[in-house]
Amino acid sequence: DDSQRLFERFAEQSHIPAITAFRFQDCFNNHSPAFCGEAGVGMPPHVQRLIREADVILAVNVRFGEMTTNAYTLMDVPVPKQKLIHVHGAESELGKIYVPTIGIQAGPNAFAAALEPIERRPSEWSQGARKTYEAFLDVKAQPSPVDMASVIKHLRTVLPDDVILTNGAGNFTVWSNKFFPLGPEARLLAPQSGAMGYGVPAAIAAKVAHPDRRVVCFAGDGDFQMNCQELATAKQAGAQPIILILNNGIYGTIRAHQETHFPGRVSGTTMESPDFAMLAQSYGFHGERVSRTEDFAAAFERALASPTGAVLDLEIAAEAITPNKTLTEIRDENQA
Repeated sequence: DDSQRLFERFAEQSHIPAITAFRFQDCFNNHSPAFCGEAGVGMPPHVQRLIREADVILAVNVRFGEMTTNAYTLMDVPVPKQKLIHVHGAESELGKIYVPTIGIQAGPNAFAAALEPIERRPSEWSQGARKTYEAFLDVKAQPSPVDMASVIKHLRTVLPDDVILTNGAGNFTVWSNKFFPLGPEARLLAPQSGAMGYGVPAAIAAKVAHPDRRVVCFAGDGDFQMNCQELATAKQAGAQPIILILNNGIYGTIRAHQETHFPGRVSGTTMESPDFAMLAQSYGFHGERVSRTEDFAAAFERALASPTGAVLDLEIAAEAITPNKTLTEIRDENQA
């Protein structure tokens, strides 16, 4: 934690925009005026621009790969146009993909302790980067029975500063990963490997480790069914989180790829699911189905009040596959 605060001080006082690597958002205070987003899967255009247009990149403890570089499109291999200062504890990471202008073999804590802010006035570029990130958070309403844009705005107001969020893998993770700013006390437990089903056991483990903290898991309907039987483990351990199932009836990420690369040729991505509310109740959880946006706040209040944890099954339209493009728009774009 101390080293994270030191990095924040350096970025803020030096007026340098800061972004985190894929699912490392909780390593930097997202409310800091320096924070500008996450370089991960589904990287927003404003984050791509920051990396592509930077003259110098200070990369600390980053193992460069497909996620952090938007599939190697933002920096030239092996020598980037940007001057790269790469800091990593493992010698094997330095120059593995990108030849750094300066390579420093050091752990992040030691490097943070040695780092001092530079005298630099705020620029239009640095201030504009933060404003663009803040504008990005104001996502438009979604074409869905339950509008996740509204849901996430509500969660940002009612969840405590030390909330622990978890998720598995899928398009639904954009909501917990991109539109919920994490403060210095919050934690994000999420897979970098793309593993479905991670969120539920991670949430149970978090409640075992921190029984007094609020733990909320975001899960897709397919993602949840990878190991929903672990609700029994939760009951046995007395560690029951709140689980939000974003239920759109499809394997969303795979469907999005199908419509992108083979528009209209859908195969094996439509799902039939059980009654998740009844399933949750059978494991001793509070469980209910939410079919309208306006019903979510009251349902979440009941989930917060439940002493046995809760599963809320949210009715999400398959069309609302991404915050900015519907499934039909993706299909139409790629048929053109």
